Amino acid sequence: MAIVKKYKAIIEKTDSPLPGIYTLTFSSEKKFKYKPGQFLHIAIDDYDGYGQWPESRCFSMQSNPDEETIRITYAVKGVFTRQMEKTLNVGDEVWLKLPYGDLFTQTHKKANTVFIAGGTGITPFLSLFTHESFNEYTNPRIYLGFRNKDYNIYQSELERSYNSTKSVKIYYEDTDGIIDIDEIFSENGTNVSYFISGPPVMIKAFKHTLVKLNVPIHNILTDDWE
Repeated sequence: MAIVKKYKAIIEKTDSPLPGIYTLTFSSEKKFKYKPGQFLHIAIDDYDGYGQWPESRCFSMQSNPDEETIRITYAVKGVFTRQMEKTLNVGDEVWLKLPYGDLFTQTHKKANTVFIAGGTGITPFLSLFTHESFNEYTNPRIYLGFRNKDYNIYQSELERSYNSTKSVKIYYEDTDGIIDIDEIFSENGTNVSYFISGPPVMIKAFKHTLVKLNVPIHNILTDDWE
């Protein structure tokens, strides 16, 4: 099990590519240690590094472990993220606690692996796609869903991802409709691993559909820590 550590971090960069969506980049004097697919806790209240850990929120790490900085992308949806939007600026100090999660260290098949992500659910996948360990997968199939092309703010990272054998299919809801899980199953069958990340409602519905289609439960791996 990975050792969880606390990091005093500085916000190096903030981007808001779309209203209500933010990407933050953090640096720290200590080297960040984590694996693709893991997540962190961020605390934005004052903290001395020793006492009781303050209120925090979980976010998947979008960057890969070889990068010196950590990136997360979040959508403003609740009290904590509204406070982040209101108060966090370049140069501010925050506390991070990581790593958590075992998304890609669980036992799974690395041939014809299916990755399904909706919206910001792509972020834990990007930490794998942009890491050299993604070359361990044979013919990975990637299915992504976005509200429209403006919401695909990850294209540059997809283009610099590893693994020349990968295939990518993108659904834009305004022109293509939502991700079609039945179509994905018909293209891939039961004997592959399915990774699913996105809104909880999507994860639950897709998992239910795959189980009904006789995909073994151990072949369905989800990023649903929220």
